[in-house]
Amino acid sequence: MSMLLVFTVGVFVLIRYTSLTIIQAAICTSFGFFLASSRFAPFITQFFTQFLGAK
Repeated sequence: MSMLLVFTVGVFVLIRYTSLTIIQAAICTSFGFFLASSRFAPFITQFFTQFLGAK
């Protein structure tokens, strides 16, 4: 749940303070879903879990 919150805040900040459009954010989100279903998903999850200090 905390990773979802971090991602949401990150996308909000990018849309608000940079030139990221809603379409670009949607494409990045779609790519994230694709990446989450790949064989790299456990490694990414482990990295962010350690990076955020979550358990």
